[in-house]
Amino acid sequence: MSPLQAVKFWLVQHLALAKDALHIYVGLTLFLSTALAFRWPLRSWKPWAVAAAAALLGEAWDLRDSLVYHTRIDPWGNWHDIWNTLFWPSALLILARTTSLFGKARETGAQ
Repeated sequence: MSPLQAVKFWLVQHLALAKDALHIYVGLTLFLSTALAFRWPLRSWKPWAVAAAAALLGEAWDLRDSLVYHTRIDPWGNWHDIWNTLFWPSALLILARTTSLFGKARETGAQ
């Protein structure tokens, strides 16, 4: 078992979370924390890109582990994990760009 898989297994066991919930928390945490840390507005593509990069890198690592440890490769499962990770960051980005829920909506393009 790779270190990433061991950490994910530990988190699922000790936080009493489903694996899908872990993806949701990671996506939201990365999206919101990078926006806060770098003072990027939620309507910016940058916090979403951080969450997307993490989702894609995590799934690439999962695929690598499947090849190294000779476990089943599940492309639909990988897509499901990416979807779970990016759903709420995507929803918040769309809301921030199209409504005034998170402050004044901009008239033209985002940063």
